[in-house]
Amino acid sequence: MFRRLTPMLRTPDLPGTLAFYRDVLGFELASGAPEHGWLALRRDGADLMLSGLNAHEGDAATGFTGSLYLEVADVDALWDAVRDHARVCYTPETFAYGMREFAVYDNNGYLLQFGTPVCDDA
Repeated sequence: MFRRLTPMLRTPDLPGTLAFYRDVLGFELASGAPEHGWLALRRDGADLMLSGLNAHEGDAATGFTGSLYLEVADVDALWDAVRDHARVCYTPETFAYGMREFAVYDNNGYLLQFGTPVCDDA
């Protein structure tokens, strides 16, 4: 039985990536240290791990073809907090599938999407 999925993102700049997730998105350091090459971060119910590049696995640069999608309580409030501190992919928009969302890139270029379900009172 699966109990949890925790993404691990690799970065050549662990201190800078910690600063982005802590200072821009409000994550807290749960364990690890940049000098050890690995960190666990947490905010509310979201967990994320960060590590330095792993030469033994052939890492030469960051790379990820997907995105991380985080459901949040108030997407517009989060947008107001982060829009001036990250490269924007798309601004808040309400989509036909019932989510209001926006997306930004972290300091490594990883795509982060944030969404809040919307109600149709019609």
